[in-house]
Amino acid sequence: MKPFYELAKGDKLLKPLVEKYYGYRIVGQPDLFESLIWAVLGQQINLQFAYTLKQRFVEKFGERITFEGNDYFLFPKPEIVATLGDDNLLPLQFSRQKSKYVVLIAQAFCGGMVSKNLLTSVSLETAKEKLMEIKGVGNWTANYALMKTFRYPDAFPLEDAGVHNAIKNLKKMKAKPTLDQVKTIFRKYKGWEAYATLYLWKSL
Repeated sequence: MKPFYELAKGDKLLKPLVEKYYGYRIVGQPDLFESLIWAVLGQQINLQFAYTLKQRFVEKFGERITFEGNDYFLFPKPEIVATLGDDNLLPLQFSRQKSKYVVLIAQAFCGGMVSKNLLTSVSLETAKEKLMEIKGVGNWTANYALMKTFRYPDAFPLEDAGVHNAIKNLKKMKAKPTLDQVKTIFRKYKGWEAYATLYLWKSL
């Protein structure tokens, strides 16, 4: 973290954030499949509804473990999700698009097209390109999943609405920045884009 903090000290946007939230770091999500599904579930809806969708999905299709009278759920396995369809997912309030993408991601894992092992120790660009071969996984989804599962410090979910809102708030802009404006701001964070993103999210 030291190089990131040195970089942030001289940056008007990040300096107050790293001072306020010093030590805050990426909390990993070790399961790549779960990271990708969570990213898809969170697209174009508010965070609270995304949590609701995930809870319904996990409780419906995940393995249930009861311990001392309490129920706990494991995230659904790709082998289960790959067999699902609209009839299973639309009643949970999935959109047709989310339903389709979730199943396609599961099928990619089941077919050996992608796995955590395959992407371990490869570059961010290589990993991102591999994930984006799956229909429904775009730049934002791939970067988000790689940021969460592998903690790539240079993963950059450029299109993230939270990043745009944070910049708008902190810079007191009248409108959210364009993608080109976000790219310009992030040039100085090269190599640490994921952490710049993390601290901008924290500001919200």
